Amino acid sequence: MVSRVIPVDPFDLVLFGATGDLARRKILPSLFHRFQIAQFCPKSRIIGSSRSKLDRAGFQDLVAQAIRDYGQDGETGEDDIKAFVELLDYVPVDAKGDMGWQELKSHLRPDVVRAFYLSVGPSLFPDIASRLSSCGVATPDSRIVLEKPFGHDLASAQALNAALRDHFAESQIYRIDHYLGKETVQNLMALRFANSLFEPLWNSTHIDHVQITVAESIGVAGRGEYYDRSGAMRDMVQNHLMQLLCLTAMEPPSRFTPNAVRDEKVKVIEALEPVTQDNIARGQYRGKSGNSYLDHAGNPASATESFIAMKVEVANWRWAGTPFYLRTGKCLRARESEIAVYFRDPPHNIFEGAAGVHGNILVIRLQPDEGITLRTTIKDPGPGGMRLTGANLDMTFADSLPESGRAQDAYERLIMDVIRGNQTLFMRGDEVEAAWAWADPIIAGWTQIGAPAPQPYDQGSSGPDDSLLLMHRDNRRWRGIGT
Repeated sequence: MVSRVIPVDPFDLVLFGATGDLARRKILPSLFHRFQIAQFCPKSRIIGSSRSKLDRAGFQDLVAQAIRDYGQDGETGEDDIKAFVELLDYVPVDAKGDMGWQELKSHLRPDVVRAFYLSVGPSLFPDIASRLSSCGVATPDSRIVLEKPFGHDLASAQALNAALRDHFAESQIYRIDHYLGKETVQNLMALRFANSLFEPLWNSTHIDHVQITVAESIGVAGRGEYYDRSGAMRDMVQNHLMQLLCLTAMEPPSRFTPNAVRDEKVKVIEALEPVTQDNIARGQYRGKSGNSYLDHAGNPASATESFIAMKVEVANWRWAGTPFYLRTGKCLRARESEIAVYFRDPPHNIFEGAAGVHGNILVIRLQPDEGITLRTTIKDPGPGGMRLTGANLDMTFADSLPESGRAQDAYERLIMDVIRGNQTLFMRGDEVEAAWAWADPIIAGWTQIGAPAPQPYDQGSSGPDDSLLLMHRDNRRWRGIGT
């Protein structure tokens, strides 16, 4: 059974930064696929905008080529591309000047949803928000969509939120974290709150610890200058891993509504204990001349981390005594993102002399093969007494639910939620600020004089030795990356 597609109302989507890399690789191919499966009608329009002096035909050619280059194999038929580009228009606009704003306003219709997607550098967010308002382009029910980073620290995040709220209500602001659009992330909520099996056990009485891993096999070549100002903490932990932590640790919301869900996520962030430097391991990948992090960053004296692991405690009744271990890094053994929930060992082993009785592990895989696996202990088949072994109950989505069709890209789901006006999977302003309030003291701790520099680690490894020691001193081990 193919999942039912629910059409959205006609809309005008203005894509700022429409000629940029993110727009060509992700946003426009995602919109094309939603059009292919008839999720929005030909009355909808996508209006590209940037400083480039393109006309409508030039933009249509650019988008058609982007779909051919970055669309899903087997789903980029020329007839579909031709039909899709008929929905496109283009208006050159200067984000910091007066050029194009009135022309853009004249292209928009009064009777459809208006969404403004800012696929631009964050320094332009306040300028664009201001001109959308002052030039009368935005209406009281328009939506504005922002890509991370949402600030560089708490002060800048507060300033950005204040600038946005001068012109838009919080209900109009959609801060995208594409991890929240992944099928498995949403299935984590379904797994917890739609099944009576797990939620009664989802606490420190039954769960020993939780590991959240986001590993990447590539380095920072091509974006080293940006990354060196950010590092793994700002680039990944403060947003992506924080969101996964919140969804894993949050209390059941009273109902599945945007603010009810986001209220519970904020409570998790506010319950996080400060993390001391001895509960953190940082690293930089090394390599042959021209291929190390320092080479890619273009800064031979850089103390920015390309890897970070940390032990995090949630100070509430549900999780007291159950640590969360977070790690993320570049140039690791494999590309892999997962949440691993380690249940406690059985309190008593009735199988005398039978080794192998261990706690269950629930693994929620976000990439590359989305799915859920539960490790169980069973009898090893065959004669010769009670020998125990581990076996997985595996639900890889592509294998278990082949009739559902190919998995949506996260951007497909999130953009359609913007049009519907559903903010459940988007970060709220106070959530962003709470995350920075927790992260800032951690970052400040390693920028002090005398703080240890990131430890070198080999490309293709699982990170620096200090990250292993972080677990070993608690008599625990990381799950293997790429196994």
